[in-house]
Parts: sequence; structure tokens; C-alpha cells
Amino acid sequence: MPTIFERIANGEIPCHKIWEDERHLAFLDINPRVEGHTLVIPKHPWFEIFAMDSEPYQALWEAAQTVARHLKERTGCERVVSVVLGYDVPHVHIHLMPTNTLEEFPFPPVDEAALARIEETASRLRA
Repeated sequence: MPTIFERIANGEIPCHKIWEDERHLAFLDINPRVEGHTLVIPKHPWFEIFAMDSEPYQALWEAAQTVARHLKERTGCERVVSVVLGYDVPHVHIHLMPTNTLEEFPFPPVDEAALARIEETASRLRA
């Protein structure tokens, strides 16, 4: 069954499109965290961003950069932050959010338990 993003990319479901090329689409998130909160998707339904082939992965980030520059120019924001979550829709997408301060960005607090285990975690994760 096609994802909601496939259906949007195919024109079956309307969106507030702000940019498009032959392989990508950028549209406003219907649950914005900040004004101008935009999703950039590949039209191909990749399931997980780090499972993408190298060329489409790089092309997606180039599309996101293009859209971020557009957002910054049009909104006058100080910077555009990006987030890749990958849980809400099983179709790769990058969230772009125009911001002026860190307080505008919904970032989780420090995990004190993880901080207490930082040396152990570093040892476990070293290549």
C-alpha cells in the first residue's frame, strides 16, 4: 500500500507545495512545530534514510539544502534546522524548520542517565 507521502507526490492528496524537482518534493508539514516547517521527501519511497543508496541519499540532502536556502531567504530567519526522525511515516523525509533562537527548536533535554554512562558508551561504540 502506498504511503501518504507517495500519494502526495503522485498528486492524489493535496499539499502546500513550496518546491519540487523531478525526484523530490517539499511541502509544509500539516502539524508545524514552527511557521514554515517544511518536509523534503524523495518521490521514490525509501523506507529508512541510512539504507538509501549513496547517489539518491546525496541528492536528497542537496534538495534539502536548496529548500533550506529558499526558506531562509523567504522567512528572514537566522538559520534553518533539520531533523530526520523516520518513525511517523515509513517514507524518508527531512524536516526543515526556520528558527531564530534555540528556544524555537523543540529539542529534548539532556538524558542524565546517558551522561552518567558516557565513558562506558564511548568504549562500547568505538570502532
